[in-house]
Amino acid sequence: MVKIKAIAGLVALSAMVAACSGGSEGESDKTAQAEAPAAAPAAAPVAAPAPAGPPAATDVATLDGTTFASFTGNAANGKLVFAQCRTCHVTDAGVNKTGPSLNGLIGRKAGTVPGFAYSAANANSGITWTKEKLFQYLEKPQRVIPQTKMIFAGLPDAQKRADVIAYLETPS
Repeated sequence: MVKIKAIAGLVALSAMVAACSGGSEGESDKTAQAEAPAAAPAAAPVAAPAPAGPPAATDVATLDGTTFASFTGNAANGKLVFAQCRTCHVTDAGVNKTGPSLNGLIGRKAGTVPGFAYSAANANSGITWTKEKLFQYLEKPQRVIPQTKMIFAGLPDAQKRADVIAYLETPS
């Protein structure tokens, strides 16, 4: 009895998979041929796009298409947003926590705070932290420096990114 139920279940599962596939392979080929114009040349197979690597050190394009120049950062608001960063970072010079000190970040080469053990990805990124590059990085850090130690998912809100940058310029 158990065998019969198992076989029935397998048959039902096979029927559902077949229904989702839109018919047999031969049927979909005939449908595609019938819908194609008679004079259309056969299309060459298209290779899948190569996976995109991180943006170049000088590339500041964001995923959401915004630019840093389009925003005016508010340092007071940025200080509030930065509260979530304080788990790992401080703005005090020479003080490293789980993450490096962010004191003097703007204009500094990535991976160069003394006494902090950076990932090879960060230390070898070639990035100099401009406001524009930081704006891009804060959107999604793992996109800009894959395999960075920073586990923060990012700030999708462009205004909040601009505010944090304004705060980091003159933290108080």
